[in-house]
Amino acid sequence: MQLNRYRGVKHWLRCIAMFTTLFAVSCLLAMPAAAERVRELSSFAGVRDNQLVGYGLVVGLDSTGDQTTQAPFTSQSLTNMLSQLGVTVPPGTNLQLRNVAAVMVTADLPPFSRPGQRLDIVVSSIANARSLRGGTLLMTPLKGADGDTYAIAQGNMLVGGAGAQAGGSSVQINQQASGRIPNGALVEREVPLNLGGNGGRLELQLNESDFGTVQRVVTAINNEFGQSVAYARNGRVIALDGPMDENARVNFMARVENVQVTPMEAPARVVLNARTGSVVMNSAVTLRQAAVAHGNLSIMIDTQFGVSQPAPFGEGETVVVPNTDIEIEQQEAFLQIVEGAQLNEVVNALNALGATPQDLMSILEALKASGSLRAELEVI
Repeated sequence: MQLNRYRGVKHWLRCIAMFTTLFAVSCLLAMPAAAERVRELSSFAGVRDNQLVGYGLVVGLDSTGDQTTQAPFTSQSLTNMLSQLGVTVPPGTNLQLRNVAAVMVTADLPPFSRPGQRLDIVVSSIANARSLRGGTLLMTPLKGADGDTYAIAQGNMLVGGAGAQAGGSSVQINQQASGRIPNGALVEREVPLNLGGNGGRLELQLNESDFGTVQRVVTAINNEFGQSVAYARNGRVIALDGPMDENARVNFMARVENVQVTPMEAPARVVLNARTGSVVMNSAVTLRQAAVAHGNLSIMIDTQFGVSQPAPFGEGETVVVPNTDIEIEQQEAFLQIVEGAQLNEVVNALNALGATPQDLMSILEALKASGSLRAELEVI
C-alpha cells in the first residue's frame, strides 16, 4: 500500500514538473519582442571609421621573402628607400634578395582619433613571399581616400601561421602571407568632423530602413525629453535638434543612444547561399497551400572497352572497340500539398518533399513565383 502511494505521488510530481515546463515555454513564446537601445539600431551621421591603406616593405625574413626576378617592384622599392637614406645602388645591379617582401598595410581609423593614438594594422604580402614570420615592417605612410597621410605604421610582425618543409615535403598551418601588428600605427592627423555645427542639428541613421521602426524611435526620443526634438525625414534618417553647447550636446547624444525602443518585426525573408547550398529563413515566413512534385533524373553512362582481334595470318590490325551503355533512371514523384503558417510548419512541409538543399533552393524559387511563399528571396 505504501509503495502504491509512493508511486502515485511520484507520478503527480512528474506531471506537475511537466506542466510547469510547458507553462514556462508557452510564456516565453508569448513574450513580446525585447526592447533594444537606440545605439544598437542606429548611428549618428558622420561618426564612422575611415579606411587607410599603404604600401611598404617587410625586412628580416628568413629566406622566405619575394623572388625579385618575378617581383621587380620589390627591389625597385628597396632601391628608392636606400637612396632616401643616402645609399646609392649602382644602376643595373641585380639585387637577389630573399629576406624582403613587398606588402600592403591596411587599418581602420576610428572616429574622433587624435594625433598620437595607436591603431592596429594588418600586413599582407602582394608578391610571392612564402612567409612573413619574424619580419619587421619599415615606416609606411597610411593614406585615406583623399590621398592625405593620416597615420604612420612600423613594427614587428605577428603571424599566426606556421610551416616547415624538407626533402620535397611540406606542412603548413594557417596563413603565413599576412599578419597583424597590434598598436603598429601612430595617428598623425585627425579627420575633421563638424558634429552638430549646423545650429546643433544632428542626424540619426537607422542600420536598416523601416518606417515603423523610425516612427517608434521618434516617439520614444520625444517621450524621453518631454518635447519634440526628433523628426523623421524618411524610412532611415531622423533629424534631432541638439544643444549648441558641445558638452550639453554630448550629454544629449548619450541620452538618445540609451533610449529603449522595440523595433518592428523583420520582414519575412529566405536567404539562399548558392555556393554552399545553405537555406535560412526567419520566423515570419509563411507558406500558402500549394502542390509540389519533386523527383530526380539520373543519367548513367558506362563505357567498357573491348579488343577486336583479327584472324590468324590475316592482314587486319588489332583495335580497341568501345561499348557504351546509357541508362536513364527517374525517381517517382507525386504531387504533395505543402502549407504552413509558422516556421516549424514550413520546415516540416519542405522536409516532407525529401529534397536536398540544392533542390530546395529551386523549389523555394518556384513557390515564390507561384505566390505560395510569402517571403523575400535573397541569394548571397
